[in-house]
Amino acid sequence: MPERLRSDARRNYARILAVAEEEVAARGAGASLEQIARTAGVGSATVRRHFPTRRALLEAVSHKRIEALCVHARGLAEHADSRAALLEWLSDVVAYCVSARGLAAALSYDSGGDGTAGAGTAGDGTAGNGSVYENSCSAALEEAADPLLRRAVSDGAVASGVTVADLIALSVGIALATEHHPDPTAQAERLFRLAVTGLSPGS
Repeated sequence: MPERLRSDARRNYARILAVAEEEVAARGAGASLEQIARTAGVGSATVRRHFPTRRALLEAVSHKRIEALCVHARGLAEHADSRAALLEWLSDVVAYCVSARGLAAALSYDSGGDGTAGAGTAGDGTAGNGSVYENSCSAALEEAADPLLRRAVSDGAVASGVTVADLIALSVGIALATEHHPDPTAQAERLFRLAVTGLSPGS
């Protein structure tokens, strides 16, 4: 929750976020900001004051899951098998992206669909002050998982040149490609294993 908010503003923020979590869980990244405002009993301007873009809202909704993935990455740092540790974490990222609606959109690098959800953002994916909007969800995951990847590369278990950002993009792509599949969890896991092992027999 943002610091230095008045008590009424803090209550509004908490209420909006709780409603947003329910709406995103039900409707995904396209959840209506106007419906969130109505359900929370506040004006649309209040929602946009706390969350000036749809991405900002999705990042707030995804915060707990992102933190859980960061904690898991740190917990795997001393795993004996560096490749297995990295793949275990990445498999969890894919599973979270599939099961937690809105998370894949929060981790993606596009404008989140309507990068102009409210005043203060520009239509080119930049913030109102002209600076590029930072994807704090991806940044947090990259920082937490970087030691896992570096150790796997150092051990010769993963090709050099691979970045955590690449792995997150792969996870997001799999989640978005399978979201309308009859069994998205199973299909996402299958595609993930294909990506990990490659297409050649015996690879």
